[in-house]
Amino acid sequence: MRLSRYFLPVLKETPAEAQIASHRLMLRAGMIKQASAGIYSWLPLGFKVLRKLENIVHEEQMRAGHIPMLMPTLQSADLWRESGRYDDYGEEMLRITDRHDRDMLYGPTNEELITDIFRSHVGSYKDLPLTLYHIQWKFRDEIRPRFGVMRGREFFMKDGYNFDLTKEDALHAYNRHLVSYLRTYERMGLQAIPMRADGGPIGGDYTHEFLVLAETGESEVFYDSEITDLRFGDREIDYDDVAQCQAVLEEFTSRYARTDETHDEAVFAQVPEERRRVARGIEVGQIFYFGTKYSEPMGATVQGPDGKPVPVHMGSHGIGVSRLVGAIIEASHDDKGIIWPEGVTPFHVGIVNLKQGDSEADAACEAIYKSIEALGLEPLYDDTDDRAGAKFATQDLIGLPWRITVGPRGLKNGVVELTCRRTGASEELPPEQAVEKVAKIYAAHHAAARAEPMAKRSFHTWL
Repeated sequence: MRLSRYFLPVLKETPAEAQIASHRLMLRAGMIKQASAGIYSWLPLGFKVLRKLENIVHEEQMRAGHIPMLMPTLQSADLWRESGRYDDYGEEMLRITDRHDRDMLYGPTNEELITDIFRSHVGSYKDLPLTLYHIQWKFRDEIRPRFGVMRGREFFMKDGYNFDLTKEDALHAYNRHLVSYLRTYERMGLQAIPMRADGGPIGGDYTHEFLVLAETGESEVFYDSEITDLRFGDREIDYDDVAQCQAVLEEFTSRYARTDETHDEAVFAQVPEERRRVARGIEVGQIFYFGTKYSEPMGATVQGPDGKPVPVHMGSHGIGVSRLVGAIIEASHDDKGIIWPEGVTPFHVGIVNLKQGDSEADAACEAIYKSIEALGLEPLYDDTDDRAGAKFATQDLIGLPWRITVGPRGLKNGVVELTCRRTGASEELPPEQAVEKVAKIYAAHHAAARAEPMAKRSFHTWL
């Protein structure tokens, strides 16, 4: 992509309404534009990041054996009356009456709708276990939407639902989701800590939130510092192996880590004082087991091995995909702008031409651009007539991890400059070596995503 042909409406000034770093930088970098309170248009750069995160979520869900589908944004109120949640959910639910006076709602979550789909088509225990999920826009009518995409009214979310014959089977599904979430967040360059949480309006006694530590987090969190040393890494995992998944859950949840709703000062006091931490966290996902809370009132039963009807055990599991964009920026930025982790960057490398119109510089940039594309990577080539300072400021603001700078002076010596956005370190290399180094960096990230067959191709390619 050439910057002269791209739509990137960067702002020099920080909008007055932006209170936190991610909101400021997303507006300034031309990623989003507010349409109304808590509702945003996703402009090309922001949309690319959103799609990259969505793709990682799809790959890791399918790796765990979960099946993608798509449910509508609008739901019938009748289903929510069946479960008993229609009147209980509160004013965050946007209620709508259509032209035929039918009560509808803009879905904040999908437990009722997925339970109706299940009860209509599954009747035997032989069809279990089953986990269905989708990634769809949701709406919660926040009284004070703020912090940009971190607390908007409309948001993009992955929500998955497991159906199992027994509690033991459903708890394995819970553990399987925890493992898949750890992989998902690490691929995005994040450390998201599973913390014991409150079930809220979803319900359930078993629930963990995944939180990214950040000063701007909306939740106060309490944890043992040892948990921040844990990494899932590139270990192999068999999602059908109950003991393996249980061991991962125990590894990542045995140390104290709780949100303020479930914090227990007496238990926390048992953690060695030098390891006790109190901080702020951004919630980026949550997993629930809630048994037969929805299946019993809605009649979601299967014929058991003895021929008798049995209500299925269920859980729901969410990842805030659009919120993750803001969380990544909160965790990875400096005073110049965003610093994208390699796994989620909208473009893999920026190419800056210091003297547009110079035949040698133009030719070198074109060659580098084509070489990077040939590797299956996406470069963003700044071929505008802006001054060098403005080009560097834009590159720093939008946060591409790597930049190749090409100018007449360097080319006379046969070199270009390769710069790491995170460290600011630069080195001069011949153009072909700079391209080769970028290729090796991203090959390592792509290798991690190809650990199992289902993740070898993007979700959109599978479609």
